[in-house]
Amino acid sequence: MSPLVRIATRTYPPDVGAAPFRLRALARALVARGCDVEVVTTSATAAERPDAGVRTRRLPVLRDGDGVVRGYLPYLSFDVPLTARLLTGRRPDVVVHEPPPTTGVVTRLTSRARGVPYVSYLPDVWAQGAVAAGAPRPVLAAVGHAEQLALRGAARVLAVTRGMADEVVRGGVDPARIRVVGNGVDVDVFRPAARPAPGTVAGQGIRVVYSGTMSEWQGAGVFVRAFALLAAGHPGARLTMVGGGVDVPRLRELARAVPGVELPGTVAPERAAELLAGADVALASLVPGSGYDLMSPTKIYAATACGTPVLFAGVGSGARTVADHDLGWAVAHDPHAVADVLARVRTPTPARRARLREWALQHGSLAAAAQRAADAVTELL
Repeated sequence: MSPLVRIATRTYPPDVGAAPFRLRALARALVARGCDVEVVTTSATAAERPDAGVRTRRLPVLRDGDGVVRGYLPYLSFDVPLTARLLTGRRPDVVVHEPPPTTGVVTRLTSRARGVPYVSYLPDVWAQGAVAAGAPRPVLAAVGHAEQLALRGAARVLAVTRGMADEVVRGGVDPARIRVVGNGVDVDVFRPAARPAPGTVAGQGIRVVYSGTMSEWQGAGVFVRAFALLAAGHPGARLTMVGGGVDVPRLRELARAVPGVELPGTVAPERAAELLAGADVALASLVPGSGYDLMSPTKIYAATACGTPVLFAGVGSGARTVADHDLGWAVAHDPHAVADVLARVRTPTPARRARLREWALQHGSLAAAAQRAADAVTELL
């Protein structure tokens, strides 16, 4: 009988986002190694396209107005019935869980009860995110305790960056159990346009795209404010911001008075790739001091895979990645700094697009990251 790997996650395709795509890539990599994979997740919001060898068990869950499982009550609406699902059925050989920390605690308790090892996938440090969101002190303490409880009991912790791995080691996790697996995007979906758009003069008629989550810790409002400064002298400039997140309503309100800015909501990955490939510059940001400075946003990989340079507003791992590899511009999280760069942007040359694409193939392939993650999981079989 093939070994069984069970994945516990509140989000999985057809959900759209970095987390569901990352977990689907891991599931596919495990199937290719001869594993049976069962994903225990939430009820689908659209038609599901199953993968051979991957079985999904879906649970009803509370979602917000945007259809996202976000917030402590929705998390618990998944985690409470998850407990029974992880305690029943065929005994798995390994369990993999995705945040939030409450899912990690449920995974630790049920895995201990059944005598199986589990793996914590760590795309970010939730205790730091709770600080950034201004959560009350009791919530901060509870989130931090739950996160450490989950991570310290894991046989493997899959960190997406070295900085994140170092952070959890400082929190008491055994470094021997940590594997840095990286992150990325589907480079077969995110690719350069077959027919690139014609060039633009610096600042005039530039096409700017933000694609991805818009939460308070990303601070994407800096780009709308920058466009308000840019618009008067560059009336042909266009900013398209696609994706969801708690900050979207505020950004739409902010954009009402700014010409050239549109927020059409969440789009399919293929459409996001088209927009990025047709852009002169793509955007990414993190609010300094938010606790997410250790992250290197997948927006960087999505843009460069499409051959488009990145304007990163903020500090930390993402800013260093852009600056160190000459992927575009890294500036302060400030509207004036962003507007100054946008005023000088012109359409990338074919040679520059090709170089950015090559970098993404080497450093930002989700399939390659999934293989590293699968290596860590199968070490436990």
